[in-house]
Amino acid sequence: MRPAHEPTTAARPLVGVSSCLLGAPVRYNGGHSRSRFLTDELDRHVDWLPVCPEAEIGLGVPRPTLRLQRRDGADRVVSSKDGADHTDDLAAVADHHVLRLCRADGYILKNKSPSCGLLALPVFSPEGNRVGGRGRGAFAERLTRLLPDLPVEEQGRLSDAALREHFVQRVFAHARLRALLESDWRPRDLVAFHTRHKLQLMSHSTEGYRRTGRIVARAGSADREETAAAYASAFHRAMSVRTTRGKHANTLQHAFGLLSPLLDDARRHDLLAAIEDYRAELAPLSLPVTLIRHHCAAEDVAWARDQTYLCPYPDDLRLRHALAV
Repeated sequence: MRPAHEPTTAARPLVGVSSCLLGAPVRYNGGHSRSRFLTDELDRHVDWLPVCPEAEIGLGVPRPTLRLQRRDGADRVVSSKDGADHTDDLAAVADHHVLRLCRADGYILKNKSPSCGLLALPVFSPEGNRVGGRGRGAFAERLTRLLPDLPVEEQGRLSDAALREHFVQRVFAHARLRALLESDWRPRDLVAFHTRHKLQLMSHSTEGYRRTGRIVARAGSADREETAAAYASAFHRAMSVRTTRGKHANTLQHAFGLLSPLLDDARRHDLLAAIEDYRAELAPLSLPVTLIRHHCAAEDVAWARDQTYLCPYPDDLRLRHALAV
């Protein structure tokens, strides 16, 4: 019998990124916006696909600033110098890279950029006055339309510990699933993948976990390509739901239930106390997770030990040490 597929546990993500965030001097003023988290920490664990839409369409460095301008009900990206409209050219950069981006596992965009900004950009009238509403950069808009399941985040929001942890979780989960579906997988491989991700899916969306489970249950009799597409869509939708402290605590309690029969009273008490300290915001998520991982290894609890929830990304990223997560 062919063994279950295993390489997904070590999949290395491919991440698209605004070039300036890696230190490339391509900003309008000839500078960059290097992110230390990206270059000093995440860089060790991912491969980058850097893109600067403004440089790619030939605007030059340095260059006049761009801004979003509302014309006839539509937001356009125009030059502050001469009003030239660059919207379509910037959007076309996403189409140009789409074949490579189809294999990407995430994308990090420069915030406050009329080309790459994802959220809450100011919009102006042709006369230069602020108008109601919040805009999105032309490249970012096209990117998210082309690849709706791709984890996408703004660099500025990654300073929030909870948002950063959620985004990185999604990127590594996306990479594991991509590696599986690009392989010569069989239904039992999908079952093994789903089993390893049970706690992680539950921590985001119990309905999402049930939905993906129903797809897996039919994998042996359904069309292979349809199964892959349906599972990928349901998996990414579930992972896109932000978890909460309560969801994490419930997931930890579920893991505790698997371990409890194997532990003595003292270790049960310590683990339950760590979970409750996390629920009460007195301890970071890393504390109960580390205890569970330790006990799973000590007692050789393979099912729980292999759960991606307990190690969703490399430990040295230290994303679960903040009380805010």
